[in-house]
Amino acid sequence: MGFRDLVEGSRVVGNPVSVNFEMREESVSSGNEPLLFTDIIEAQGHNVAMNILTRHRLCEAFEVEPGELIDILSWAMENPAEPILVEQSASPVFENTMHETDLLSLPIPWHYQEDGGRYQSASIIIAQYGGLRNTSFHRQLVKSHDSTCVRLVPRHLRTMVNEAQENKDEVPIAVVNGPDPVVLLAAAMSFDEPLDELRVAAALHERLYGTQLELVELANGVVVPANVEYAMEARITTSSGEEGPYVDITGTVDEIRLEPVIEYDAIHHRNEAIFHALIPAGVEHMTLMGMPRAPTIKTAVSEVVTCTDVFLTDGGSGSLSSVVQIIPEEIGDGMKAIRAALDGHKSMKQVIVVDKDIDVTNSSRVEWALMTRWQPDRDTLILSNQKGSSLDPSRSPDGTTSKIGMDATIEPGIDRSPFESVL
Repeated sequence: MGFRDLVEGSRVVGNPVSVNFEMREESVSSGNEPLLFTDIIEAQGHNVAMNILTRHRLCEAFEVEPGELIDILSWAMENPAEPILVEQSASPVFENTMHETDLLSLPIPWHYQEDGGRYQSASIIIAQYGGLRNTSFHRQLVKSHDSTCVRLVPRHLRTMVNEAQENKDEVPIAVVNGPDPVVLLAAAMSFDEPLDELRVAAALHERLYGTQLELVELANGVVVPANVEYAMEARITTSSGEEGPYVDITGTVDEIRLEPVIEYDAIHHRNEAIFHALIPAGVEHMTLMGMPRAPTIKTAVSEVVTCTDVFLTDGGSGSLSSVVQIIPEEIGDGMKAIRAALDGHKSMKQVIVVDKDIDVTNSSRVEWALMTRWQPDRDTLILSNQKGSSLDPSRSPDGTTSKIGMDATIEPGIDRSPFESVL
């Protein structure tokens, strides 16, 4: 499967639209349905897709149930595989090459008036330095025809860049837009130790498609998935520039910071390329934030009780709140699940534990379970002085927060009939 396969079935918007605000406006007016824009005023010959990467569409495309997909993601983390290298002639991304780079001619959107400008939010960075390779999401503010400023949070790429800057080195990278969805999921994962995300993507590719992930090497030595829509050769330089403001996943406006400058050397793209334009705080942002973290939560909970599904909620910005579905067998299993879930994703602030008859993605049914199966004074866990998330503006100055867990499961061994709904 390629990115184009996931785009199939999207509503086609054929009227002219601008990269400045109009695509998000169309998305909002349509109820955020999957969209394919085919007439971009500032980027003729390019198309834009948005709202295509959702839990439901991914499961449908992969032909798996949501709980099964979480298990597959967890398995891939533990069983990375080797991709294979193919020749450039076998990769359609080289159908067009822009040697004099012009980022302004690409359909990079400006979604919110509050943003500092046009942002790449769905593009991933593949970096190779010091014998390591990292693949991850990092937003980029377009600064000129051949440069951006990238927000690097304290994760593995930031460590790599810090090391390079100490050595006065640039980091060769590829900026990739529109890869296979397994690559997007792998790039969104977070690991305690450096792990080659492309090897995780390769494991997913083999498990879900039965074939090896194909990579192709760019002129700067960095490899990219062979079937991507865009592959851009670039360098993270030793220079810095202003990045921000930016509407983040919580819908709040992130501040301006000094961040590394990326300089672009070449842009390759497919014929009639489809640019993935993720809307910050939108449905795809929630999916990429939440789904790759569900496996670590499910794994942690499964060590203490049978866990059947995990969902990082939209209201929790795909990160701060989750609903965990379990099969309780003993009194206290719900509380055990709460503690394990919070340990499985330490940035999380809230956990609600439900029985298997509650759809974790349906907020109304989750609230119903709380109102009919949960007693606040008996079934609530509150923890103070916990590690918090930088996404939470209410956290303490030292970065800590309090956390809450609610057990909305039916006590094992009692008559369930008074707690069951016929709706």
